[in-house]
Amino acid sequence: MAIRVVQLGSPRSPGEGTRLGTVRRPPRGVRKEEIASRDYFDVWLPELAPSQEVVSWALSEPWTGARWRQFTRRYHKEMGEPGARRLIELLAALSHQTDFSVGCYCDDATRCHRILLRALLADAGASLVEGE
Repeated sequence: MAIRVVQLGSPRSPGEGTRLGTVRRPPRGVRKEEIASRDYFDVWLPELAPSQEVVSWALSEPWTGARWRQFTRRYHKEMGEPGARRLIELLAALSHQTDFSVGCYCDDATRCHRILLRALLADAGASLVEGE
C-alpha cells in the first residue's frame, strides 16, 4: 500500500487507486462528470493546494532559485496550519492501508507543490511509491 504522486490528466498506472486532486481549481473546459474518466481526479482536495494568493504570486514571474525557495517557505507555512496538517497526517496513515495518488496539473514537477507535498507526506511517515 502506498501513495503515488502524479500529474493530473496523465494516464493512470495499474493499481494506482483513488486519485486526489490537490489543486485550487478543477480542470478548465472539462465537464464535472468527466473529470475522473479523463484521468484528472476522483476526489478534489483543494485544502492541500497552495492558496490562490500564493499561486498568483508564483505565476507572476519566471522561476528562479530564490523564488522557488520563497514559494517553498510559503507553501510549508500554509501546510503547517492545523487543517492541512491533519489532512497530511490522515493521508500518511491511510497510505499504510490502501493505494491512492495525489497530484496537480504542473508539467514540471521540480517547480510544483506536489514535490513539496510528497516530502511533507514522507515526513509524516507515509508509504510512498518511488519515482517522481
